[in-house]
Formats: sequence, structure tokens, C-alpha cells
Amino acid sequence: MLELYSLKKTFGQTRAVDDVTLSIETGQMVGIIGRSGAGKSTLLRLINRLTDPTSGKILFDGRDITSLKGRDLRLWRASCAMVFQQFNLVERMDVLTNVLIGRIAHHGFLSSMARHFTDEEKAMAIRALDRLDLVPQALQRAGTLSGGQQQRVAIAKALVQNPKVMLADEPIASLDPANAARVMDALRKINREDGITILVNLHTLDTARAYCQRIIAMRDGQVRFDGLPQDLTQERIHQIYGTAGLDEDIDETVTSTSVSPRRSTSSRIYEPV
Repeated sequence: MLELYSLKKTFGQTRAVDDVTLSIETGQMVGIIGRSGAGKSTLLRLINRLTDPTSGKILFDGRDITSLKGRDLRLWRASCAMVFQQFNLVERMDVLTNVLIGRIAHHGFLSSMARHFTDEEKAMAIRALDRLDLVPQALQRAGTLSGGQQQRVAIAKALVQNPKVMLADEPIASLDPANAARVMDALRKINREDGITILVNLHTLDTARAYCQRIIAMRDGQVRFDGLPQDLTQERIHQIYGTAGLDEDIDETVTSTSVSPRRSTSSRIYEPV
């Protein structure tokens, strides 16, 4: 279980994440929604420890993640894989090598750049690419792929880290609807087949409702809703996003059949302070 206790992150006078307390059960697929600047990306970066909290605590299966340093921190970042909006691939390298770089925490930077990977790791990378329907592109330069393909390579790269948690920060924001659907389908399949806990930041409410078992809504760094997709009423949506420009911010860009949550979770409403 992933647990956040009174987590805060400030930048000067700005409270990017403001006293967030959450418990994420193992195997859940959670959508995090909210306007730009709501604190969604900062929250994921805190969980992955790409940035340090100002205060508060992060626990995973009872282990204090906020105290990790050195090799232990590198291994946590491997087991808590991050998928970014910008893909974060080395465009001049082939797809297979980009995926194998996901093993960097187990080798070190210089060894990974020298491509000192075992046959077992190469087989692992091919299996990951196969799951994402990308084996034919394995020896193709990453920079020649479409945006949707590059994002699926990034997911394969995360998979070879053998993660227990996968964080996806706006993974479909720059993709067309068809490629966005393929990326979200891939994340949902990984969640269901591997039991990996997935937290995904999304701009589109309909996408979160279609793919996620649980929705967390943020505004001004605070959690304003936490519960099942069907419990997020129109009234609460307007409180989270505000009425002005609501339709533009939450227009559906991915269509999918509805998904029934695998477990029941009580919804929590957070009134504005």
C-alpha cells in the first residue's frame, strides 16, 4: 500500500501540494484530475522522490520513502516508474536500447550508456515491446516514431524496471485521440494483468471515468474529491474546475467503453477551506 501523510511542498509562497493525506491500495488504477497548476504533477514527483517534500511522509508497504538516500533512493525510483508527457527517450538511439535504459538503476549510468546489458535483460525488453505491439520497431531510431509509439516505448521502458507502482504524468496530453486510446488501453492492461498500482494525471474527466477505478481531484494543491468515478457529480466538478471554461478543460479526448471498478471504495468529499 502507498500512503501519504500530511504531504506538503512549497515553492516560496506557493503551496504546490498542501497537506495531502491519501492511501492507495495495491493494484488500484487511480486517475488524478484538476486544472493546470492544481498540484498533480508535483504530487507524482514527490511520490517518485524526484523532488523532496517540504514536510510530511510517504510510506510504501510500511517503509519510509521520504528518508531514502543513495542507492536505496535509486532503487525506489526504479520500483516507482515514471512515464512523462515528453516521452524522455534518446531519439538518436534505437527503440530497444531506449527500453533497456530502464535498467539503469540496476547497472549505473555509465554501464547503461555503454549498453552492457545481459541476454536476460534484452529478452525482458523484447517482451515488454511485444506487449506494446512494438517489436517490429525494436531496431528503429526512437526519433522516427510517432508520438503515440514513443509514449508506448516509454511505457515499455518503465516495465523493464519491474515496478510495483507506475506514475504517468499527462501521458496522453500531446497525443491524438486514437493514440491516446492506445496508451490508456496499454496502461489499463498492465494494471489488470500485472497488478501494478497506477496513478495517472489526466486533463480529461471522461478519460478518467472510463479507465480508472478511483478518481482523486485536486485544486490549489489540495484534494477536493476522492472516490468512485460515478460519485463525482456535476456540482462537484464545477467546484473543482470552476464554472468559467469548464467545458474546454474537461472535453473528452479519449473514448472507451465504461469500466466497472474492481473494488468498492467510499467517496470522500473535501470542502474548500
